[in-house]
Amino acid sequence: MKDISDRNLLTVVESFEVSRRLVELSKNHIPIEGSKTLLDIHKYIFQDIYQWAGEKRTVNISKQDNPFFPITSFDTGFSHIDTLIRDYRKLDATDIPAVSHTLAVILDSINYLHPFREGNGRTQREFLRVLALEKGYPLDLSPSDNENIYKRYMSGTIDGDIEKLTKLIQELLIESDGTN
Repeated sequence: MKDISDRNLLTVVESFEVSRRLVELSKNHIPIEGSKTLLDIHKYIFQDIYQWAGEKRTVNISKQDNPFFPITSFDTGFSHIDTLIRDYRKLDATDIPAVSHTLAVILDSINYLHPFREGNGRTQREFLRVLALEKGYPLDLSPSDNENIYKRYMSGTIDGDIEKLTKLIQELLIESDGTN
């Protein structure tokens, strides 16, 4: 764990360490067993920075006056995501519209759950990347060479706009699918 009190230095160190861990995961991902795998992914990504990496937040939080899921209902939220994952796994991989829509619903649900104090977006993007790989698709919702994708991802998650997220994911899956 890093003991850094300077906010600017923490941002730089976190960026470096998290980027390094994400590169490692791109080569050897953590298989999704269910919603609790979010905790494993978060712990892996942030293990060098935060002592509480991989632990659910213990306080209610909001962003721009929009509250996230209350901690008292975390069990219900994680259970809901497990149901979505089970439904996703039943889909035919060639049904890109259904796969895209279900991934968008999972993403929106994880974003609303917001189980961590910090690092929710990076964790959920890795989680979705691995779910897409289960169907044979690479999925990168924050490519360093395409700011447009990241902006659309952010806009969709902030607004809770499943249709916007579905469209983005579908475009990325079709782009990566050699048959279309």
